[in-house]
Amino acid sequence: MFFKRTPLALLNLIHDRRKFLTSMAGVGFAVVLMFLFTGFMNALFDSQLQLLERFNGEIVMVNRLKTNMFVPRAFARRRLYQARSFEGVEAAFPIYISDANWKNPETQRTRPVRVLAFNLADPVLLLPEVSAQLSQLQLPDTALIDLRAREEVGPKQAGVISELAKRQLRIVGTFSLGTDFASGNGNLIMSDQNFLRFFANRGPNEDERSFATTDIGLIKVVPGTDVDRLVQTLQASLPNDVLVLAKDGPNGFVERERTYWQENTTIGFVFTLLTAMGFVVGIILVYQILYTDVADHWSEYATLKAMGYNNLFLLNVVLQEAIILSVLGFIPGFLVSALIYNAAAGTTGLLFKMTTGRIIGLYVATFFMCLISGAIAVRKVQATDPAEVFGL
Repeated sequence: MFFKRTPLALLNLIHDRRKFLTSMAGVGFAVVLMFLFTGFMNALFDSQLQLLERFNGEIVMVNRLKTNMFVPRAFARRRLYQARSFEGVEAAFPIYISDANWKNPETQRTRPVRVLAFNLADPVLLLPEVSAQLSQLQLPDTALIDLRAREEVGPKQAGVISELAKRQLRIVGTFSLGTDFASGNGNLIMSDQNFLRFFANRGPNEDERSFATTDIGLIKVVPGTDVDRLVQTLQASLPNDVLVLAKDGPNGFVERERTYWQENTTIGFVFTLLTAMGFVVGIILVYQILYTDVADHWSEYATLKAMGYNNLFLLNVVLQEAIILSVLGFIPGFLVSALIYNAAAGTTGLLFKMTTGRIIGLYVATFFMCLISGAIAVRKVQATDPAEVFGL
């Protein structure tokens, strides 16, 4: 039905190939802008969650005052021992987290990184490359380094020897995780024994660490257990100094972290505003494209009206041009954005996800952007008087 008759809209667009390519580039530019702004916003939020999503447990226990992963609040490790006594709890693992300065062995400059540590017998992380290298971490003063750490940390390969918190450390392997607000320039993973070697006595201005406290408690449940009910039981039974949450779900730990960064920072507002500006810029660009096309075919439109074609027909022609541009302009915009996402992820270590839902959402925005522009541009056609055009 769409092109049952002569595809006038398509022919109008492609009769001048150079102008057609320019029009596609204009729409593609607006698409790239929207992809970039939403991409960086989503990357900042998604990156905050990538570590949490790799926790191998259904329930998370933290200090009640730990409002987000950036806050260094530990809690008594004995709370995990208490949790193990509840029916439905299969295991409870402590995870130790600290930040420290890592010296780039090439530039000798230090950069803050996040250090994750755990008992090597505990299956804490859903990272196969970490599980495959646990035997290497049994050696003293060793760690794995994040391949997606920023370039400022220096070489990321086994065999590198440098300093962490002014103590010599040897890299024995790698893994892939990525950066976020709390990790600084990247992540290191080590055993809990090595964690104590580095952080038990950090000096008079730093908190001493021991196995008496832990930063994150991860609880594995027996298969078939009602996680939400167990969370309520643990929260009601354990002392009030800890907060117990399901890892997933609308009220879970992962969603709590996302909500914190969305509601307590200006990231969402700033990037949403920039995306809206990209949308408006796109409307202006497409309007200029369509208006120019209308002006170029001014006499043809007047002829059609003189032949009896009504305004609805002419409206359909211009809107069809807008829809065609939304499709053909979106494709190169999407491809260019994918390349930029890959480059940005490699440079920043952030997680740039281009999910199907996000792609569809931005195409819908592009569709309406072109439709609005077409509706504005067609007003000139509708007001056309054939007699004036031909000087009668």
